[in-house]
Amino acid sequence: MISEPAMYFSENITLFLALVVTGLLCFMSLSLLWKRGKLPPGPTPLPLLGNILQLHGGDIVTLLGKMREKYGDVFTIYLGSRPVVVVNGYNAVKEVYVDRADDFLARGDTATFDTSYHNHGFVFTSDMDMWRELRRFSLSAMRDFGMGKKSIESVIIEESQCLVTELKHTKGSFINPQKFFNKVSGNVIFSIMFGHRHDYEDTELLDIVNTMCETFHIISSRWGQVFEMFPKIMAFIPGKHQQILSNMQKLLQYVRKRVEKNKETLDLDNPRDYVDAFLIKMEKERNNPNTVYTIENLVTSTLQIFYAGMETTGSTLTYVLLIFMKNPDVLGKVCKEIECIIGRDRSPKMQDRIRMPFTDAVIHEMQRFINLLPMGVPRKTTRDVEFRGYYLPKHTNIYPMISTVLKDPACFSYPNEFNPKNFLDENGEFRKNDGFMPLAAGKRNCIGEALARMEIFLLVVTILQNFVLKPELPMEDLDLCPDVSGFGNLPKSYTMAFIPR
Repeated sequence: MISEPAMYFSENITLFLALVVTGLLCFMSLSLLWKRGKLPPGPTPLPLLGNILQLHGGDIVTLLGKMREKYGDVFTIYLGSRPVVVVNGYNAVKEVYVDRADDFLARGDTATFDTSYHNHGFVFTSDMDMWRELRRFSLSAMRDFGMGKKSIESVIIEESQCLVTELKHTKGSFINPQKFFNKVSGNVIFSIMFGHRHDYEDTELLDIVNTMCETFHIISSRWGQVFEMFPKIMAFIPGKHQQILSNMQKLLQYVRKRVEKNKETLDLDNPRDYVDAFLIKMEKERNNPNTVYTIENLVTSTLQIFYAGMETTGSTLTYVLLIFMKNPDVLGKVCKEIECIIGRDRSPKMQDRIRMPFTDAVIHEMQRFINLLPMGVPRKTTRDVEFRGYYLPKHTNIYPMISTVLKDPACFSYPNEFNPKNFLDENGEFRKNDGFMPLAAGKRNCIGEALARMEIFLLVVTILQNFVLKPELPMEDLDLCPDVSGFGNLPKSYTMAFIPR
């Protein structure tokens, strides 16, 4: 039997702890309110949990779109205890990316990648000096090994013919096309980063491609979104998000192995690829204690470039064919233009594009409609910033919503539907559009965007030259809505047949 003094002491302890917890919650609530007074308006967050109630139960892109209707083009949400300013519409996003680029140039927090990259590499680093140096080097090295030149065009053309051969081997059976496109885009970026390609049946290539696809899908799903809100807690909780962490370690280990292979046969006077160029730079800077040319930055930068180069093109091509089959009238016009300008007896070249305005418009419209990176990649303010009447402290996270640019009615006549007229003038000629920024814009845009556009044009035209596209489902049952919509918009899995012409 518990004595009265003991019960009294226990009750007082319980009351004291309850008061402490209540006081902490009140303090955190007041602290949030004080911060919110300086930031743009938004839904009221809970202490520690942030806006989980408002962001639960649907894809985050749609939910943020609904918040925009209430709070305007610039508003604040809380991912856990972390405030994020969401920027919408062409004018506001352009201000972040271009007009005031230096104020918003730092990389924002991305827990799903930061947990594995640890601020190494140049794509996700928050170290501005490191970013500038490694980006400058990477651009130069990738150009040296073909990106943006005739040499990489030849690689893509050769790879497209390998794809044609591979698709003919399917003999008109119904297949999932994504694995083929990922292998093609993987081999193109392989040639720049590692100096060679893989055979399509190479088990190592298949394993790496599948791992990358699985990881990006989970990151873009609700599992990835919850991990983004509560990374320190979710790291210890079982769930699909744990696959992100193990897969990223697997990919980093693969690149480390590739780097070691290059080191064994490195010729300091004759670099073969990006990895060789980085290793040579490391050797030149070996006595510099402050160098950014380290093995960790080499491994991480290589993976970041390789990942972006493969996933961007592979997912886009998979979506492109689905849209074509859903819009047979558009497909017919593109095929007619290909037949007229190129025919079927030679491979397409980039110089053909200028004489193919409808095809060019269709491919641009597909990238706009697909909206591959709807939320952009997060940014941070580099200093205290006054933005559209609000005060954003240094290091404030920014979500530049690319989806709202690609669907801005001020830029596009048909913002919410697939329509090539968004990129055609009244004479049927291709028309550039300032709102076209599918992979961001400005100083920190994707360094492989030009390569991706070249791949998409050459591969799409090659496929349509050689095959009739046949969906397994009736046209009306083809679903263009994304399977997941978060960091990326990824298509639902589907099967189709490639019937040789």
